[in-house]
Amino acid sequence: MTTNFDFLKRNDKELFKIINDAEELYRSEFFEQCMTQTRRFGEVVCKNVLGSRRTTEITFDAMLATLKDCTLGSSEEAKEFVEDLYFLKKHGNEAVHSITVKQDGMEALECLQRAFEIAINYCVYSCNEDRCILKLRYDTELLVTGKKSRKKLSDKYLEEKEKITKKTRNSKTTKPKPQYCSVKSQTQNSQRHYFWYFVGVSAVVSAVMMIILAII
Repeated sequence: MTTNFDFLKRNDKELFKIINDAEELYRSEFFEQCMTQTRRFGEVVCKNVLGSRRTTEITFDAMLATLKDCTLGSSEEAKEFVEDLYFLKKHGNEAVHSITVKQDGMEALECLQRAFEIAINYCVYSCNEDRCILKLRYDTELLVTGKKSRKKLSDKYLEEKEKITKKTRNSKTTKPKPQYCSVKSQTQNSQRHYFWYFVGVSAVVSAVMMIILAII
């Protein structure tokens, strides 16, 4: 079965087995165990990179402190390498010592992605692997399905961008429905009807008043 870490197999088979188990745990949705396994992977990498420079350091934390001192003033890649190892240690420890089970797939995925970057740097700078692997990117689809995506990352990006553009375009072209207000206005004829009705009543009242005044 093809994995994201096949390039590691030809450089360090033991490390490949450790991280391959981590990917299998992720596929089985054992996310906390996956993070614990990536922590183990990081610790072994740290031990290998230190090599003869490791003296009394036994714990992962102590080895990381020594490695950090060794990389002071080094390139950004070296600093990121150490930061990624600290990330795996932190999240692996939290997964081991957590009282409650936290099924966080995204956190476990980030641990795998960081382990991937660590593996690439380890192979290039410690095992003299061809630098072309620096162009590799972690394939989530390969992790989940075990099959490599035929589409390039740029193609996926363009597809998602096109979907967003279409949604935006459709929302702009959809015209709002006109609102109708049904207000009935009185016609001119009805206004005239009320006017003459008022005139007629007034005339009758006036005539009655004149008759009463004449009698008095």
